[in-house]
Amino acid sequence: MHEFDFAAPDSLQQAVELLGRADGEAHALAGGTDLIPQIKENRRRPSLVVDIKKIPELNVLSYDAAGLRIGAAVSCTRIAEFDAVKQHYPALAEACALVGSYQIQNRAALGGNICNAAPSADAVPPVLSYAGRLLLAGPNGQRELAAETFFTGPGQTVLARGEVLVAIQLPPPPANSGAAYLRFIPREEMDIAVAGVGSFVQLSADGQRCQQARISLASVAPTPVRADEAEAFVAGKPLDAATIAEAGELAARAARPISDVRGSAAYRRELVKVLTRRTLQTALDRARRSA
Repeated sequence: MHEFDFAAPDSLQQAVELLGRADGEAHALAGGTDLIPQIKENRRRPSLVVDIKKIPELNVLSYDAAGLRIGAAVSCTRIAEFDAVKQHYPALAEACALVGSYQIQNRAALGGNICNAAPSADAVPPVLSYAGRLLLAGPNGQRELAAETFFTGPGQTVLARGEVLVAIQLPPPPANSGAAYLRFIPREEMDIAVAGVGSFVQLSADGQRCQQARISLASVAPTPVRADEAEAFVAGKPLDAATIAEAGELAARAARPISDVRGSAAYRRELVKVLTRRTLQTALDRARRSA
């Protein structure tokens, strides 16, 4: 491993200043479960690593009338075990409990999972499906953006020099809504998703029709993507078997998968169809129970 400077500031302002004036590549570190292996394997060669775990704003985990706020350094275990997440955002709890082993979940942060920008990141599709927004801080102040606009390519984001992800914010789930996340991996656990789908639905007041849906795909494109055509198709319709099946077909059109050792592009498209059907059905069941 090559040498780099290390700092562990206890304020957001200090972290931004350190990242902004670094000479060369600089990275924020939360759990380090992605960054440290990448440094060891020379896939990243930072001149500076800034540990953000001592910064109070980045360790907030709260739920109130404004929704859920997750500091970027909060671990997957804390999120999955937070009562408000289990009750109101079950798809996110399920996804956080799928990230690596228990030991990894104790270290890995949702903010790190997002900033690593791996197309296969399990915790990202639920954040997109729940209409999550990201709060960034940098030398020019703070800005907020929709989570789906954060990713620009594998391992690439819109983070500018000196910027750090502060928090992930999810709005309160509306009445008559539900969500689910599923992935496919070749073995029981601790593997990278061949494909993943997160679905959210909100039913009409009488529970008979889908008022809105958000369907997010992982591992089937250079970035996490929304299945816009499938979402538009189900809006206003009863979520019966035929509608859900067609939504799966349309969701597969949003996928732009590659063929690699874990699966062919055609196989991944078929997985998207199946996972979309299953997550929509589970989201529908949960929405009905929430009414």
